[in-house]
Amino acid sequence: MRTSKWFRLVWIVPAALVGLAAVVLVAQGLRTLPGVQSFLAEYPGESAVPAGAPVGFPAWLAWQHFLSSFFLLLIIRSGWQVRTTTRPTANWTRNNTGLIRTRNPPAKISLTLWFHLSLDALWVLNGLVFYVLIFATGQWLRLVPQSWDVFPNALSAGLQYASLNWPTENGWINYNSLQLLAYFVTVFLAAPLAVITGLRMSGAWPKNAAAFNRAYPLQLARAIHFPVMLYFVFFIIVHVTLVFSTGLLRNLNHMYGGSDSESWVGFWIFGASVVVMAAAWFAARPLFLRSIAALSGSVTR
Repeated sequence: MRTSKWFRLVWIVPAALVGLAAVVLVAQGLRTLPGVQSFLAEYPGESAVPAGAPVGFPAWLAWQHFLSSFFLLLIIRSGWQVRTTTRPTANWTRNNTGLIRTRNPPAKISLTLWFHLSLDALWVLNGLVFYVLIFATGQWLRLVPQSWDVFPNALSAGLQYASLNWPTENGWINYNSLQLLAYFVTVFLAAPLAVITGLRMSGAWPKNAAAFNRAYPLQLARAIHFPVMLYFVFFIIVHVTLVFSTGLLRNLNHMYGGSDSESWVGFWIFGASVVVMAAAWFAARPLFLRSIAALSGSVTR
């Protein structure tokens, strides 16, 4: 039984490679058609830069990018553990003292769920700061589509990516339309959905609001929350792959080095951030989490 399971998993990789090769061949074949060539000429893959849109990436955006990635990585890890762990190694109970005090005894939750919820709170706080800053500095103009031609341009960019003939990369000034739609969906749709559904599933949600709970049932939140997590996993994989394959040094300098050059500054800062993430991934174990969780509650095996 176990051998059969692993045999099926082994075939996922070659099947995916065959599928990708088929997509590339089809895309390259489509680009030889005169109608498709005319479409690509009319819609090169990016919309015009909105008037007043800022150029480049400020230092605060680099920090926001790192913190968001850092928290999201651990949120996905802990969320998957919450979903798949049947017998937690430790539990956490909030101290019913201080500013947070309830009549009923605090509920006991797994240490993994405590870690997941704590990371969620930090991620939401970081996201609120991000929203304030992008609207205060005009960076939102680079994340919100301003014209309907973003859709045919996104289709054009997707076809260029699929045929391995990359669209023009000039993210320091303007994202291509496929990037723009992906970032818009991630920032303004997927992130709020993750927060709203996660809040509905948490103990902070009011259980006595019967009418509101019927309008927004727990089952609906659960049905949305997990696919949103899968979206973030897919987005991260595609995003990192394209960053590495469409001009590694320049892309990393955009986000981490604060310049449009091809120096190694951004690469080394990115490398340091990866080390920090790897260390946090290793440290996210009950052995290390117990002492932190004990600061706000009692931890039991």
